Amino acid sequence: MAKNAIVGQSGGPTSVINSSLAGVFQGCVSRGADNVYGMLNGIQGLLNGETVNLSDILISNLEIELLKRTPSAFLGSCRYKLPHYEKDTSVYEKIFKILNEVEIEWFFYIGGNDSMDTICKLSDYAKEINSNIKFMGVPKTIDNDLMMTDHTPGYGSAAKYIGVVMKEIVRDATVYGTPYVTIVEIMGRNAGWLTAASALAKAEDCEGVDMLCLPEVPFDTDKFLTRTENLLKGQKSIVIAVSEGIKLPDGKYVCELSDDARFIDAFGHKNLTGTARYLSNLIIKKLGTKSRSVELSTLQRCAGHVTSRTDITEAYQVGGAAAKAAIEGHTGEMIALKRISNDPYQCTTQAHDIHKIANFEKKIPLEWLNRDCTDVLPIFHQYARPLIQAELTPIFINGLPQHIYLKNTD
Repeated sequence: MAKNAIVGQSGGPTSVINSSLAGVFQGCVSRGADNVYGMLNGIQGLLNGETVNLSDILISNLEIELLKRTPSAFLGSCRYKLPHYEKDTSVYEKIFKILNEVEIEWFFYIGGNDSMDTICKLSDYAKEINSNIKFMGVPKTIDNDLMMTDHTPGYGSAAKYIGVVMKEIVRDATVYGTPYVTIVEIMGRNAGWLTAASALAKAEDCEGVDMLCLPEVPFDTDKFLTRTENLLKGQKSIVIAVSEGIKLPDGKYVCELSDDARFIDAFGHKNLTGTARYLSNLIIKKLGTKSRSVELSTLQRCAGHVTSRTDITEAYQVGGAAAKAAIEGHTGEMIALKRISNDPYQCTTQAHDIHKIANFEKKIPLEWLNRDCTDVLPIFHQYARPLIQAELTPIFINGLPQHIYLKNTD
């Protein structure tokens, strides 16, 4: 019987998710896997019988290096919610039939919270039917909201991009001598780790962001306007960073105060956009001040040209660690990053029970915020700065970065 592995990617991509894919692939190959298959568009693609043999595609060191430096999900992604097998076993029967036909022994899923929910359900079902297939989660999310891990691969590069862009926005916003408010919308549904990263822009050569608005703190419109007005009394240019998921005290998203259409995915997540635009228009209307909104949107997760070397290295390491753990017999776990020290920065990997991770969220500790919750304290800088260090320059051809992607997969 062949000893094969299969790997998929799920949820929103990052600029280093493919580095984890490379880590899983090389980790399995080096430990004797006969073939490493890839699910096209995650578990949803697997259900449709859409797979590729990565062992036939990633055949050189150059392709591996290009894969590590290519943003987005090489295998494609999905947002597919598995039903509970207690209520519907048909989907599980189909998945395990496919896996058994391809003689899969090790199953890897690279993703965030919803992806860990998939690993949790599949590993539990495997135990119910006494299947020997091992299921391992590989962490990925720019939101940095997975439990049991110090941080998630993908966050460091997104934080680096945000810090870089915020420095540039601050510089641009200071060119006018008249009052001017710039509001920058940053991803983050329930956790403000990404928005907090905008504070990294502050340095000897940059005044930094003037206010943070995080989803961990209920948003008060009147207090926001008052603080903005007070800031304008002391300086002409104001730059404010807001999480897309900030909510009013009653739980309503601020972005829902606008009339934008809202798409809802399989996990019940509303598409959040328009927060900065709404607040910018509110400032113009209420304060009579010139204002502009900037939405970083998907640029935060696909900016491979400013990838953190620390991040891309750790993404590869968690992939390799997942392969090692699964082949050694572990199942129903996720590989986490454990910080050993800040100076010098050192981090190692360890496996954790998926039940302690799936469907939980890690938020910024409120004690890491200042008294009025509009800025982060030095402890956040100590936490985040090691994650954005160094760069891994893309391989440039004709002045543009070279990427690798699957061709003719339809």
